[in-house]
This record gives sequence, structure tokens and C-alpha cells, in this order.
Amino acid sequence: MKLKIRLLFSFILISILGQATAGEITSQPSSYIYHLLLRLNETKRVLYIAAHPDDENTRLIAYLGNKEHVQVGYMSLTRGDGGQNLIGKELGVELGMIRTQELLKARKIDGGQQFFSRAIDFGYSKNPTETLNNWDKEKLLSDVVWVIRNYQPDIIINRFNTTPGTTHGHHTTSAILSTEAFRAAADPNAFPEQLDKVDVWQAKRVFWNAYSWGGPYEPSGEAVFHSFPVGDYNDLLGTTYAQIAADSRTMHKSQGFGSTASVGDSEDIIELVDGEEFENDPFEGVENRWETITKGKEIQLALDKAISDFDFVNLENNLSNLLKVKKLLTDLDGDAKWIREKKELINEIISDVLGLKVEFLADQEEAYIGESVNASFIFNNPSSIPVKVRKIDVLHDNHDLNATVMDNEVLREKMNLSFETGEKVSQPYWIEKEPESKLYNVTDQNQIGRAFNAPTVVGIVSFEVEGQSIQMNVPLRYKFNDPVDGETKQPFVLIPAVELSIEQDQVYAIAGKPAVFNIKVKFNDKLVPGRLELEGLAQSAYKIIEQGFKEDKDKSINEISYQISINGDAKIGKTSIAAQYITDEGLIYDQGIRRINYKHIPNLTYFPKAKFDLIKLDLKTTNQRIAYIPGAGDDVAQVLQNLGYSVSILESGNIDEARLSVFSTVIVGIRAFNVNEQLVSQFDQLMKYVENGGNLIIQYNTTASLMRDQLGPYPFDITRKRVAVEDSPVSVDFLAHPVMQGPNPISMEDFDGWVQERGLYFPDNWDGKYITPLTMNDPEENPSKGSLLLANYGKGTYCYTGISWFRLLPAGVPGAIKLFVNLIEQGDE
Repeated sequence: MKLKIRLLFSFILISILGQATAGEITSQPSSYIYHLLLRLNETKRVLYIAAHPDDENTRLIAYLGNKEHVQVGYMSLTRGDGGQNLIGKELGVELGMIRTQELLKARKIDGGQQFFSRAIDFGYSKNPTETLNNWDKEKLLSDVVWVIRNYQPDIIINRFNTTPGTTHGHHTTSAILSTEAFRAAADPNAFPEQLDKVDVWQAKRVFWNAYSWGGPYEPSGEAVFHSFPVGDYNDLLGTTYAQIAADSRTMHKSQGFGSTASVGDSEDIIELVDGEEFENDPFEGVENRWETITKGKEIQLALDKAISDFDFVNLENNLSNLLKVKKLLTDLDGDAKWIREKKELINEIISDVLGLKVEFLADQEEAYIGESVNASFIFNNPSSIPVKVRKIDVLHDNHDLNATVMDNEVLREKMNLSFETGEKVSQPYWIEKEPESKLYNVTDQNQIGRAFNAPTVVGIVSFEVEGQSIQMNVPLRYKFNDPVDGETKQPFVLIPAVELSIEQDQVYAIAGKPAVFNIKVKFNDKLVPGRLELEGLAQSAYKIIEQGFKEDKDKSINEISYQISINGDAKIGKTSIAAQYITDEGLIYDQGIRRINYKHIPNLTYFPKAKFDLIKLDLKTTNQRIAYIPGAGDDVAQVLQNLGYSVSILESGNIDEARLSVFSTVIVGIRAFNVNEQLVSQFDQLMKYVENGGNLIIQYNTTASLMRDQLGPYPFDITRKRVAVEDSPVSVDFLAHPVMQGPNPISMEDFDGWVQERGLYFPDNWDGKYITPLTMNDPEENPSKGSLLLANYGKGTYCYTGISWFRLLPAGVPGAIKLFVNLIEQGDE
């Protein structure tokens, strides 16, 4: 029975840690409150540094934060914007937002904090030289130094070492920057512009979280190292650190990193890179911060007493000791981050001991600038200790309450919130400005390093417990009941009063035909007279026809629809066009709105500039029917529809030859043979389709979790080979295969302007029946012909390709579009 109770408690606790939202005030189990008290007592701090979301060692973070009770921060240089998405179609900045929130969920579980630099993930990089040719090293070093000075870690742990060529170039670069920042953060001559906001800081040591691919790590005889028993069990939390780590890592769902915890003993090793050597403990010589401040000894004694006298059964009995700690902390001077965190934590512990539940809820999830919203402040005190709720400050308004709450009473205060013109929309701070040289353009020094924006609206609630004042921030949320998930809370967001919606991200003008599409201007309030303009095109190149004003009060629709016709005066190639709605009073609205909804993270809303790419091509296409079999998710099918093809998405049902035979071309999406079991089981039907005259195009698959060895009519192997530099050299045998000649002749210029990479997971060891017309390689590497394999089989044609069409086509790269169209047009021969 005892084991069952522990397991049940462990499940409940992990659920609490995984679901709690930052800033909420909710009650916690007594053992977890005690766990927080131990964390309050401990002053050691660790900063873990790597390159991407999912690089961090959640096992070590979980151990340090929950066994040693140290404060652990994870700094990821990037937000993972250049990665791939296994749960949807979002890439680039949208994927970066998803992965940011996944990291925040992971830290909520393992107990860490989260930081970022301004670096944009530009995809796979093979060495740090290439990486730092893309990233401004000095700016990124400044970011790492800023986080170190702000966070003030005692030790720094790098996930990777500084040896080039052993792993991703971003990985190695993170270790190089960390090692340099270890010294630079203590140098007053390094980035002195920061020192009006932070002090210099020298961490005691910097380590490498050592590992070895394919087996346990064995330190060399000269290495100074320490091992942590990360497989141990935590009695207070009712779980192992390995389980906490697995639950944390499972939050990286967009990367397919669902994890199962290891069972039994395991260890993690950190190896000294720089700083003072030590005998037994990597924290040797690290000062107890309580001993460095005025009244620190008194605080330490008060904490010792609160810990030794802790009552797990009658939590209210702990209040007196906790309030003594609170009083001593309140009287402290100083604005160091660790002191601010301790003051916040003692308030959280006192609230937990009382069992307080405090919510600040809006009646709707979003509001436009200029709108008023009804909200409710709810304060519940289930304890017998009287709590006097003084006030809540919201949007610079002071709402006096002066109510005493106890014995499970609930205080409810309704209010109306007005969002006046001049308020800012809830835009993630790092995308407010256009990026510069693969770095986000963040000019406010105080924003650098932050994981996400502060909540759009925060209520600052002030209350008193036995004469002591406590102030806590409560974010405004929208709460509703989901019929499946029950109580659900989402962030409250502020949106523009007028928003623009463009029908397509890419608009195609093909073979001299005008491009015709729609732009809608939505008024979240009443209609505002004005005009629509396009920037980036000569006025003679387009015509705007107003379709009329549509009003539907029941559906809150007030919008003007415009039909845009772009004629032949536009230049060949890709042109970026921006749309603006200019009111008669001169106000300019130029933002759209995008929403990203996944159940494992909060809803995400952002406001991209209203722009599109005009792709004008002298392209020959035919009226084909195409079947698209999805894999892990991409937007290639939508691009093909925009090009004028008739595309059917085959997401369900049998994929047999009879069903496929009505299509001239069948295209298989990325990673389909990693994720689509039905496709794998009916592979022979794909081959029959080709044999009977079909045209089959299979896009890349990864080596991991590949559910079938043979993916073509003749053998080849999938490898991890890739060409990561998007402008790396390409050689073309134009006579090797008809696809290079028509219906749209391919030239060397068609390989210019590619984005992020050439391709990935190229085949090798292919059968001689395949034709390989393309040769490409990264700098200083051997050439590879594996990007494009073509073969005739029976009456049909077959193509396997590792080229990154899933990036190139949605990005509107003209040459890539032309080559892919030629692959499709084999199906019309």
C-alpha cells in the first residue's frame, strides 16, 4: 500500500509541476512545500549552456535542482528555429516559439530557469568556423556574458566540448562562447556598456558535461572530474531524478523526444575545463551567500529552525517561522537576482502553507486595442489564518479591496479593463524588429536572455498575513472548460484593432498569366475608412479591386475584401511585397495575426508583417492530378496547389495501386517512412503504381526510426550525409536525365538563392540503375551525388530525393520550384 501511495503521489506531483502556469498562486502538497523550503535555504547557482532546445541534459538539471536544491538555469543559444517539426507544419520563427514554450514546460518540471541569446538557428552546421561565419561572435559573446553577470552562477556546465568536428557546429560554438564568457564576465573592460545594469561576475569553475557516443564516458588520467548519482530516488518528490528528467524531456514534442526513464543506478560526469581545481566537490570554495550579507546569519538561523520544525500535517503551524524568515528577507537591501528570487520564493511558500488560490481571469481570451474587457479577481483562503487583502493594481489603476478572508472564504472582485490606443500588441519581443545577420534584433538590453514576454496584463495583489505585507504578481488568464481536458487556462493577449489577412504567403505569376488573389482587412471594432496599398511593386504592375464591405455581427466580422491582380510588369524571380491599410486619418496598419494551438503548450499568438512573396516564373506546367501522402508535416502540397496543380491529400484509407492509378504523380512527404505505418505496410502498392506507369517522388527520411530498409525499386542506403551550406557548390550533368532539360530547362542560376541548406540524409550505396545528375558538397568535404536519385521502373518513373524541398518550396525559391516541377512533369509524359 505504501508503494502505491508513493506512486500515486509521484504522478500527482509531476502533473502539478507540468501543468502549473508561471505566476499562478495555487496550493501544493506539504512535502513539496518542504522541498521548496530546502531550495530557499540553498544559495548555490549553476548555469548550463548549450545551443538548442533539447540539447540540455535534463537528468543533471533535475538532480542538481531537486537533490542539491541549487538554482539551475539553462541557456540555449537558439530557439530551435532551424529545426524540423514532427507535430505540425510550423517552421522557422513559428517553430522557435513552439520550442521556446516546450522548454518552459520542461523547466517547470525539472525546476530550472530558461534563458536564450539572440542567435537564430540557421540549420545544421558541421563546424564552429561555419557557424561563426553566420553568427556575429562578439554579439553572442556579449549575450552569454550578460546572462552570466545577471544570473551570477557559481559554476557553469557546458553540454558540449570545444573540439571541432565532433558534433553540430552550433554545439561546439556554445562551448567556445561559454568558455570565453567565463573569463570575460569578470573583466570590466569586456562589454562595459552592461555595467550600469549589472556587476562583473567571476564564476568559480566551468565544466564540460562529459559523454561518449555509444558507451559510458571514461575520463582520462589527467582529467579533474566529478560524478553525480542521477538515477537516485527522491523521497520528498516520490520519484527518481531520471523520471523527472524523462518527463521534462518529453515536453520536446515537436522534436519527437518522448522519453522513458532509465531504472536503477546511473551517473553523470562533469569534467573541469577552466577555473580552480577541487578535491571532492565541484562547489568547493563557493561561498554560502547568506554569510556574505548583512543579517545573513540571522536568516540562516531562522531558515534552519523553519526546516527543523516543519510540520507536514498541520501546515498552518509553520507560519510563524516562515513569517520570521519573510521579515528578515524584506528588510534586506540589494537588488541581486538571487535575493529577488529568495524574496519571491518565501512569498510563494507562505501562500502554499495557507493553501491560497488566487486567480485573475478575463471573460475572453483576447481583446483589440481600444476594447474594454470584463475581468474577475478571485482570492480563496482555505486556512483558519485571517488574510487581509488590501488591493490589486492593474494597468496603473488601484482597486482597493480591504477585505479579510479565512476559513475557505472566497473574495470576488469584478472589474472592467480598458486598453487605450497606444498599448502594444502581445508580440513576442524577439520578433518585434526584422532580424539582422542571423541574429534577432533586440536592442533593449534588459530583454536579452529572457525566454518570453512578461504576461500582457498582470495584477499586483497586496495582502497581509499577521501584520506582514506580501505582494505577488498574478497574470490575467482566460479560463474555460474543455469538454475533453476540463479546466483550461490560456494567456490573455492584446491584438491590433485592424488586421490584414493575405490569402497566400507566396503568389505565383506563371507563364505570363496574371496572379489573382485576395487580401482582407478585418476591423475588430467598427469600419475605419481608408485605402489598401502595396509596397515593393510599381503601381503599373497591379490593380486593386474592392470587393465590398462584409458585416456579420453574430460572427464579429467587419471586413473589406480586396481582389489583387498583378500583371506582366512584375520582374522575373521573387519579389517581397508588403501590404498596408492606411486610414483617412493617416494611421497605418500592416500586421496580420497567426495563432498556434497545441495542447501541451499555451496558445501562441503573434503578428507578422502583412507581406507576401511574388514568384514570377516563365514556367511550363500541365493539368495533372497529384496525390500527396503526408509524412511528418510540410507545406509542399499547398505550394503545388498555388502553382495550379490539382492536389489530393491521401491522409487516410488504403494506399493501394487502384486508388493511386488515377493520379499522374504521387508525392510522399518528408519522413513518411519514419511515421506512417500504413504507407510502410503498403509499399508494394507504391511500386506497382510505378511499374504500371506512375510517377513517384519520395522526399527524405531519417535513419532513426526508419520502418523500412528498402525505399525504392532498387536498393540504396539512407545515411546521415547532408550539405548544410545553402550556397555550397553544385555540379550538374545536364545530359544525364531528361528532368534536367525540360519542360523547363535547368541552368546553374537555378541553384542560387537556396535557403538554410541544400539537403539532408542523402542516400549512399545505390544500385547502378539509378541516375544521379547532381553533385554537391559542403566546403572541404568530398562531393556527394546522393541528393537526387532517378530511375525508370516498368512503365513508370521513380525519384528519391534528399533535397530540402520542404524548406525551399514554401520559401518560394524560383530555381528549386522549377526543378521540382520538372520532377512532377515526368508524370505527364
